[in-house]
Amino acid sequence: MNPKRIVLAVVLAVVIAGIVSYAFMMRLRSQQINEAKTIKLVAATQPLASGTPITADSVGLIDWPAKMPVTGSFSKLEDVVGRSVIYPIEEHQPIVEHDVAQAGSGIGLTVKIPEGMRAVSVRSNDVVGVAGFLYPGSHVDVLLTIAKTAEFAENPQTQTILANVEVLTAGQRIEPDPKGKPETVNVVTLLLKPEDGEKLVLAASQGSIQFVLRNGADQNAPETKPVNLADIMGKKPPEQKVQSSARRSVRPAVVTEPQRTVVYEVETFAGGTRKVDKFESR
Repeated sequence: MNPKRIVLAVVLAVVIAGIVSYAFMMRLRSQQINEAKTIKLVAATQPLASGTPITADSVGLIDWPAKMPVTGSFSKLEDVVGRSVIYPIEEHQPIVEHDVAQAGSGIGLTVKIPEGMRAVSVRSNDVVGVAGFLYPGSHVDVLLTIAKTAEFAENPQTQTILANVEVLTAGQRIEPDPKGKPETVNVVTLLLKPEDGEKLVLAASQGSIQFVLRNGADQNAPETKPVNLADIMGKKPPEQKVQSSARRSVRPAVVTEPQRTVVYEVETFAGGTRKVDKFESR
């Protein structure tokens, strides 16, 4: 075998191996540089509860991997300072648009009320409040029982008037107890549309209100109908007499008196002859 060819083959192999190694090293170095590249994100420097305003000393900038962007995040402190927290934020957690209210929307409970919605409070007890297991964020159906009006005095009714309603507060809590401990409260605040708020206020003045706890993931709204005592006892309600709207016209009988016939006699004398003529008159 020609020694020159062997040397040339070895040289080519070394060159090719060097090129491949160099390309691999450059790619690995580029990947390491990209992984090491970070961006600045606004994050909480302490736990932030719902409804609290964000101050300059409660937030700061942290390094965040550039290859893991956070949707809705902030890079400037002035973009969040002065705004209020809607959902609790943990320490060192990046702050996103979803967690904070718009500037000027207030503090406390008001920041948790979306535009176009209303917060309506009703009295509660251990029964209405589902034995104290109503927490902020729970979803309930609202039932109304009417039994004191003249219309329903003999046959009271219960009807679902609102479905899948979110509980904003239970008492003065705007966040649930971390341990899930039940607590009986006197007032429950619901998040409602304006027209549903009117229904709830009127219902509370006309009968008794009862909350029915439901799974928050259950978005179904089954059709319901009013339930009365007859439905519970399995009896049909007494039939009501329906008065017909048709009217019969009664005409008084016309009594016709018998007509009288009057007979007139006319007596005539002519040449010694007597003649009598009769005439009838009615």
